[in-house]
Amino acid sequence: MKIALIRVGRGKTAWADAATEDYSRRLSKKVGFEEILLRPAKFHGDEDAVRREEGSRILALVRPGDRLIALDERGDLLRTDQMATLVQQAASASTRRIVFGIGGPYGHAPEVRKAAFRTVALSGMVMNHELARVVIVEQLYRVSTLLWGGKYHH
Repeated sequence: MKIALIRVGRGKTAWADAATEDYSRRLSKKVGFEEILLRPAKFHGDEDAVRREEGSRILALVRPGDRLIALDERGDLLRTDQMATLVQQAASASTRRIVFGIGGPYGHAPEVRKAAFRTVALSGMVMNHELARVVIVEQLYRVSTLLWGGKYHH
């Protein structure tokens, strides 16, 4: 099984790049991991159109056998052990790739949330997309140490 993070954003944020790179490197020692950056859609006065365009680009990258987890403030709040269970269940179900999706500045299109196996919130508060990126990769590394060994969780 592999893990992918698809995110809509501009990129090139030094502090987030450094933190994500550190956790990505550690995570890659436990499981295959890739991060895919999609540029935000151009805004022409219609937030729904932006969400639809970005959503269609996210969904185009989800392949058969993948399990999409939409990261959205309206999703379920999970503890780390519950996230570990989510990952373990995907592995047990022979999921090829768990794909975590971070939407653009206007959030996910309804089509993305509908296609998702689950919608998960990283916090009860809205957070900057770069911070969300760091949080999910750190949590995935923490989950990997719970599932496949390591002392990081403690």
